[in-house]
Amino acid sequence: MRKRLFDDSWSFYYGDLENDKIFDPDTTGWRKVDLPHDWSIEMPFAEREGGIAVGHAQGGTGWYRKTFVIQKNDSEKRKILYFEGVYMESEVWINNKKVSFHPYGYTSFFCDITEFCNPAGKENIIAVKAKNEGRNSRWYSGSGIYRHVWLITKDKLHLDEWGVFATSEIISPEKAIVKITFDVFNEYNNPVETQVAITIKDDSGNIVETKKINISLDPLESKTINESISVSNPTLWSIDSPTLYSTELKLESDGRIKDELSIPFGIRSISFSAKEGFLLNGKPVKLKGGCIHHDNGLLGAVALDRAEERKAELLKVNGFNAVRCAHNPPSEKFLEACDRLGLLVIDEAFDQWQKQKNSNDYHRFFDEWYEKDLASMVLRDRNHPSVIMWSIGNEIQERSDSSGIEIAKGIKTVIRKYDSTRPVTAAVNDYWDNPQLKWETASPFAFEHLDVCGYNYIWWEYENDAKLYPARIIYGSETTAMERAANWNLVEKYPQIIGDFIWTALDYLGESGIGHAINVKNGEKDLLMFLDRPWFNAWCGDIDICGNKKPQAALRDILWNNSKIEMLVHNPVPDGYREKISYWGWPDEEASWNWKGCEGVTMDVKVYTRYPFVRLYLNGKQIAGKETEKTDRLKRYSTNFQVSYEPGELKAVGLGRDGEEESITLATTVEPVKVRLTADRATLKKSKNDLSYISIELVDKNSHIVTDHDAILELSVSGNGKLLAAGNACPYDMESFRSTTPKTFKGRALAIIQPIETKGSILLHVKTEKYGEEDISITVD
Repeated sequence: MRKRLFDDSWSFYYGDLENDKIFDPDTTGWRKVDLPHDWSIEMPFAEREGGIAVGHAQGGTGWYRKTFVIQKNDSEKRKILYFEGVYMESEVWINNKKVSFHPYGYTSFFCDITEFCNPAGKENIIAVKAKNEGRNSRWYSGSGIYRHVWLITKDKLHLDEWGVFATSEIISPEKAIVKITFDVFNEYNNPVETQVAITIKDDSGNIVETKKINISLDPLESKTINESISVSNPTLWSIDSPTLYSTELKLESDGRIKDELSIPFGIRSISFSAKEGFLLNGKPVKLKGGCIHHDNGLLGAVALDRAEERKAELLKVNGFNAVRCAHNPPSEKFLEACDRLGLLVIDEAFDQWQKQKNSNDYHRFFDEWYEKDLASMVLRDRNHPSVIMWSIGNEIQERSDSSGIEIAKGIKTVIRKYDSTRPVTAAVNDYWDNPQLKWETASPFAFEHLDVCGYNYIWWEYENDAKLYPARIIYGSETTAMERAANWNLVEKYPQIIGDFIWTALDYLGESGIGHAINVKNGEKDLLMFLDRPWFNAWCGDIDICGNKKPQAALRDILWNNSKIEMLVHNPVPDGYREKISYWGWPDEEASWNWKGCEGVTMDVKVYTRYPFVRLYLNGKQIAGKETEKTDRLKRYSTNFQVSYEPGELKAVGLGRDGEEESITLATTVEPVKVRLTADRATLKKSKNDLSYISIELVDKNSHIVTDHDAILELSVSGNGKLLAAGNACPYDMESFRSTTPKTFKGRALAIIQPIETKGSILLHVKTEKYGEEDISITVD
């Protein structure tokens, strides 16, 4: 096997070790773990440097160790370890010798260990150090080997997986030209005659076209080969039909297969212009985007395959067609999921260049490493049809000074070296970090080397800049929920404003409480942007960390025509208090008509719709009617009502000018009577990379979720799997992550089940004191 997963049977030690202790036979203090692994999410939340930014998670230094043996038939082959991601400042050691150092926590890297391995049949010991110390991140990063590790063995005559690049040119609906570039290496001390067979297959595995090439290589020579293959009647990759092809390469010499690779790709065209906007396969597409960080909620940074796939699924099912990976390259599995599901991706490299945002962040390594890390991102990800732009940075402090302009030019040159098919972009913010600069005079320098211009939180500059720079292509690279109506109106109005990316699509760990809406006493000062312990979650996402849609998504659904009408009710603010909503926050609203104890209290009801007029009914009686807001940019598509609360049914009806209408109803639930368990998938593969996400809900006799009741749960798992994580979406319930007795939050909790590698079944048992107990069985096949 050329490439095999190297995740199992590692040992982990928390703390630093002297060189003579790394390979000590005494394993006291080490414990068994499988990769991917994030030690921060396993440990209690604690005070630490940079606590609010990283969600109060513990960093430090950790060591991983594993033994392995080279098989006899691999003794003459190259042995390479491939790390998809280690956070951060990783060192790789083999048999008491240091092999490599890789500082950036988000780029993948190869480590050639051939010369460090013992002869075939003799045990080798690999040790990996990960150092996450000091103030090095503005969000939760996780710690350790949090993505997959692979062992690659290949002949001295071989191909290079990152050297294969498939691009396509659509000539007509009947024909596309697939251009394939690949690298061939001869590491023998003698010349070699070889043949490469290229096979194009469709998504059903059918052969579309083949071609064979003869190649002569001198001793220790490598060559880059460029070939073109015609594909008849191509099926194009798109958002709605994400069809994938593959190119298979077989390298043969002396009648034997020396190496082979299969690389998925898509046949599609992209173009960007101010006149037509963004075109996918010649058709205009507005980017309905969201920014995400890399964590997986209750799992921390652990990048298991199913977790990465589910993240993409949540975006797709909630109406997003585009995602910005902020502020670092994502996992391979996330991009593979975006390819399969039809999500467009902005792949982003850095959060800082030479100037720091935190004292221990990547700026310390930028000058020496940025070219290597850019190459890693582009070479790894350039075959993904989902990737449509390369972002070179986020809110870079030196974006408009002479050094930053030169850096941007250099970065673009590096990207163009490896891929000229996609535009270069960046997320550019106003000059709050450089108050001596003004947008009108400084921003042109920040955009000088960008093909597409990302604007962070400055929608009021879109129209001015569209007029001043008619050739400029603009999108909202970060925007807030409260300003999304103004943003999206401009996206709809101007072809050159191609999309909007909410901060954020998914809740994430760290930047604690940045999206808060809380009550403060009258006369008290406003709190700072972030909230301290027990807050650990940013709470600014459209979707919470358990995968549930949050109230702020109501307006987005109206703007993107996912829904015709939505209704939210504000939680009453106590007397003597006022609501303080952060810039990234949303009012304390719920899609609920459960307000026990508020009988007779005047409730603030908000209806979101594109209909021009709304009528409101309470228990079958019309109580109000209003026109929808048309003039206020920030409040468009909304209507406010004041309603005296009484239990029952609240109904809003949107009325169109031509008599059409649409309604939504909120009904008071009764007391919960049971726990409902629902698995996202009832059958799993016998792989630790597969997961079942089980929703736990308190429901009433009518099977409605009761969001104003909560309960402590007792969870237990038996059979062919384990409880990997459990908790709720509450942004300040710091005890929820690894507990077997989590509490529900607004009637909901989540359990994540991981199979072991044998067939059978897994039983999750959930017990409550008041609402009984329930079981759910998951099949492992």
